[in-house]
Amino acid sequence: MLSVFFVKLLKAKTLRERCVKCGFCTYYVNCPGEEDCHGCGSCVDACPYEAKVLLKVEVPDRYITLRINGEKHQVPRGFTVLKALELIDFKISRLPGGGDICTPCMTGGCWSCAVLVNGSLKPSCITPAREGMEIVTRADEVVKRTPLRLVSSFQGHPVGGVGTPYWLKPKEPFYRYIEVACFAHGCILRCPSCQNWEITYSSNEDPLTPFQAAYLLTETRRLYNVDRMAISGGEPTLNRRWLVEFVRSLKTLNVDERARIHIDTNAVVLTPDYIDELVEAGMTDIGVDVKGLRLETFMRITGIRDRELAKKMLENEWNTVKYVVDKYWGKVFIGVGIPYNRVFMSFEELYEIGSRLASIEPNLQVCALDYRPEFRARHLRRPSFEEMLKVKKILEDSGLKVVICQTVRGHILPAT
Repeated sequence: MLSVFFVKLLKAKTLRERCVKCGFCTYYVNCPGEEDCHGCGSCVDACPYEAKVLLKVEVPDRYITLRINGEKHQVPRGFTVLKALELIDFKISRLPGGGDICTPCMTGGCWSCAVLVNGSLKPSCITPAREGMEIVTRADEVVKRTPLRLVSSFQGHPVGGVGTPYWLKPKEPFYRYIEVACFAHGCILRCPSCQNWEITYSSNEDPLTPFQAAYLLTETRRLYNVDRMAISGGEPTLNRRWLVEFVRSLKTLNVDERARIHIDTNAVVLTPDYIDELVEAGMTDIGVDVKGLRLETFMRITGIRDRELAKKMLENEWNTVKYVVDKYWGKVFIGVGIPYNRVFMSFEELYEIGSRLASIEPNLQVCALDYRPEFRARHLRRPSFEEMLKVKKILEDSGLKVVICQTVRGHILPAT
């Protein structure tokens, strides 16, 4: 009698007692379902009720054959392309430059981990490895293809973002549209209070080239008759080649001097050379979130549990603020956002954040964002209007001269 060997795989399972049948994992996540689960975990990250978990299960030890960069390899059936590559000793990294393949979002939104699968670009993090696949990871081959990523929700925006100058924001909400925006899917962070989680974790859409996205945003600009065009997320900076080409395409399609190209970012993957490339391509405005000063605060807000990874991300946020101010002050409009809720951050730390920003540039525009109950942080209480008035005073007392506060009643703008 032949012995049957088993291998342990990760498979997604639904916790029925938590599931509210919202349908997000079915309709918005690019998933073949639990019966054909390949353990990517994107549904686990996406579920707002934490009703999805990855469990180790034993299955018969069956192998499939893949041709990777021209060489045949056998890997167990039931893995993603990314996991298959990792099994044959490809180095995988969450941050750019740390390995053979960078996988920032791991949910199929950013397409930074894209490889050629049977001749087409596919996100390796969620694509199931199948028998006979031809996979090419070589950068010299991948870059011959136009980059792709998921971008959606092209729309008018009445208040703008962190990188929108305060004097353009209406004193009362929804007076008029001041810019148009689109939203990139995928994020490297796992913020429990993610304000755009339906976009961040959605992967069941067709990707766009940089020019396609730039054309749609340009047409949206014409529809709303505004000068400003923004991309937010999710996190737009994860796919560097895509974003630089997107900004360059926007500049080509919008040659008038009034056109402004605005990027809102958490800045955790930005580097000086990346920032320089974006400015050269046409970026005129940038909004940077700083999610705390202390590492523990950053980890609470972002949901990042790896302390070393979180430390690098937090340093990148602050380094980005200093770099863009030092090099581009007066050339690029710079705004900084501080997500505030008493559950995440004390008034003492808020003052310390303000003091550090003021030491970089006291006239820097800083916007305090009142984080409301959202996604998995439904227990939060949205800060009251009076509480946000106190937040504004604390930041001004720290030395900052241009402070905005987002409140339940709209934005409180600087007295100047």
